[in-house]
Amino acid sequence: MRKLSRVNTVLGPIPAEELGVVAIHEHIGYGMPGSELDTRWWKTPEERYAETVPKLRTFHEYGGGTFVDATGICNGRDVDYYKSLSAKTGVHIVACTGFVGGDTALPHFARASVDYLAEQFVHEITVGIGTTGARAGVIKVGVSRGGRMTDLDKRIYRAAARAALATGVPILTHLAIDAENAIAIFAEEGLALDRVLFGHADDGVNAEKTRDTWIAEQGGRVGFDTFGYETELEDPPFWARPRRERLDHFLRFIDQHLDKALASADANCSPLGWPGVKGHTVNYIFEDLIPDLRAAGVDEATITRLFVENPATFLTIQN
Repeated sequence: MRKLSRVNTVLGPIPAEELGVVAIHEHIGYGMPGSELDTRWWKTPEERYAETVPKLRTFHEYGGGTFVDATGICNGRDVDYYKSLSAKTGVHIVACTGFVGGDTALPHFARASVDYLAEQFVHEITVGIGTTGARAGVIKVGVSRGGRMTDLDKRIYRAAARAALATGVPILTHLAIDAENAIAIFAEEGLALDRVLFGHADDGVNAEKTRDTWIAEQGGRVGFDTFGYETELEDPPFWARPRRERLDHFLRFIDQHLDKALASADANCSPLGWPGVKGHTVNYIFEDLIPDLRAAGVDEATITRLFVENPATFLTIQN
């Protein structure tokens, strides 16, 4: 693999070659704004720690190197906590700036201009998030509920493009629907689409509406990152999908666009303000997904491409 640059983790920048196996789209603890104060689902820091540490330790024992936390501003991001977890478990954690979607942005940000948002993102990437000293390694954007980008979503996407160009970090999206609008914005801003990972192309709600092969043909990367949210679960979420159907979709995609594909589980180590999905963790990658790929005849070089090489190329800072 060619020599790569560095990636921002919560404990400082590291060479991209040291990322190892990457879970490209996960959550330490995700919730809607204010949900951490909901007494029905409220957990003490000790309870959250007790839920999360074993999952990250198991991830590390399986051979996992890096956990990309895709929790945006206003959704429970806690970078000092991430630093503690990384030091405790040996897992590199990459934090993000940006928003899961405009509908999760608190009013302060919802009224903000593109310039203000871009300045916020750049600050968190180059100076640090709050007083933590930790720099974001990726920018999160997303399509709000309803399936079409709102005016606020479009401002966030445009600001993210400007911040990506200014800093060299990539963008990952929540949902890959309405990609035409997103790609038009990135083109207007002059951002190469290989710096964008269009996520959740495989979920049970939006897969049929997602133009995954078209996105790849335009140059974008495509995330099959809801692996494990299966209809076979005891209590599946509304975005679940039959295990075999999702796997077959992924196999068809990597047969044509391996260089554009990334995979993850989008699991929540310790959910905030909601019960989460029982029986689903980041370790689905090792316990189920990689064995399923091997059983389907996918070779080790391709598995390394999907979980080591493609993520490293994507995450590296490209100034």
